[in-house]
Amino acid sequence: MAKEGAEKAEETEQMIEKETGKEPAEGGGGSHRLGDTQEMRAVVLAGFGGLNKLRVSRKAMPEPQDGELKIRVKACGLNFIDLMVRQGNIDNPPKTPLVPGFECSGIVEALGDSVKGYEIGDHVMAFVNYNAWAEVVCTPVEFVYKIPDDMSFSEAAAFPMNFVTAYMMLFEVANLREGMSVLVHSAGGGVGQAVAQLCSTIPNVTVFGTASTFKHEAIKDSVTHLFDRNADYVQEVKRISAEGVDIVLDCLCGDNTGKGLSLLKPLGTYILYGSSNMVTGETKSFFSFAKSWWQVEKVNPIKLYEENKVIAGFSLLNLLFKQGRAGLIRGVVDKLLGLYTQKKIKPTVDSLWALEEVKEAMQRIHDRGNIGKLILDVEKTPTPLMANDSTETSEAGEEEEDHEGDGENKERMPFIQ
Repeated sequence: MAKEGAEKAEETEQMIEKETGKEPAEGGGGSHRLGDTQEMRAVVLAGFGGLNKLRVSRKAMPEPQDGELKIRVKACGLNFIDLMVRQGNIDNPPKTPLVPGFECSGIVEALGDSVKGYEIGDHVMAFVNYNAWAEVVCTPVEFVYKIPDDMSFSEAAAFPMNFVTAYMMLFEVANLREGMSVLVHSAGGGVGQAVAQLCSTIPNVTVFGTASTFKHEAIKDSVTHLFDRNADYVQEVKRISAEGVDIVLDCLCGDNTGKGLSLLKPLGTYILYGSSNMVTGETKSFFSFAKSWWQVEKVNPIKLYEENKVIAGFSLLNLLFKQGRAGLIRGVVDKLLGLYTQKKIKPTVDSLWALEEVKEAMQRIHDRGNIGKLILDVEKTPTPLMANDSTETSEAGEEEEDHEGDGENKERMPFIQ
């Protein structure tokens, strides 16, 4: 079946191009043939470090193995974890060079052996264990989901990471119910907005959120009480709810761990699902890591027992790719797509970027400038300056980049800590 899918690849590509109103690619975009090898465009991380480590290159196009689907990618999600991967600021980082990205949407182009339930031409979204930021990906069928007819590819790419993370934390870990209260940090981001929308599906849930002040006008209708991200939110929350909150969702870490635990009501749940406070500059900072680690309040189990509080962690990628819970996640995706079909939830897309604009997109998410999700649109045409900055054009250019090191972009980088 894999061979059959490969033989149909060119025909399917023409079908896709016809659907999007494009002629078969002959120039900079689309797949190329060199001899018998098909190539594709992909964002490649040459080594851990700054933005200058990213470049769009041509790579051999993958073919599906047994149990895999080959997807012609239309859009990819960009998440804060991708910044941490770029810096090498994660446990057991993979070897470079690598293609980043963990989620995408597109059209099924070929089926590996033993794949059932999908056909060539299906519109899907998928989790990918790296390699998502490319024109074509192959991923096991258990990580692929058909999307509704009225869901755009950009919405589909914004859906899996954000909404599954939000749903799992609220309903599987913290058991959100009517009348409860939730504090979520980075309320204007992709997960934050997903949390707010899912809370609105349960009656009388109060949502407290922290976000940069300039985002407040845009997100004020989705959050009950908004505070500036630099304000003393502990006092602000207690001024409104003296007893605190039932659920704290923390993607920051550092001293926010202790603050979050202090805000929990009896039987309340604190969930850590990120550590963005460790990212303060363009490259990995041992000082930021040490400071964040040092500020984390040391948890005393006896104190948790006495105060009837719960502390938990959540990593969707580990749950999927290391702990074998794809079946559980599929059930959650089905529930979420049901809510989407009922128009109770809808991904918030901040902006669309070409693959060649990945550096600028990463800078925007680093600066906390986004409201909702940033999307890499594989078919988007980049602006000339961005294309020149990010596209691999020659070996000489690669060598020059390597010699420049991590300082290339630092003068123009306005970092928010």
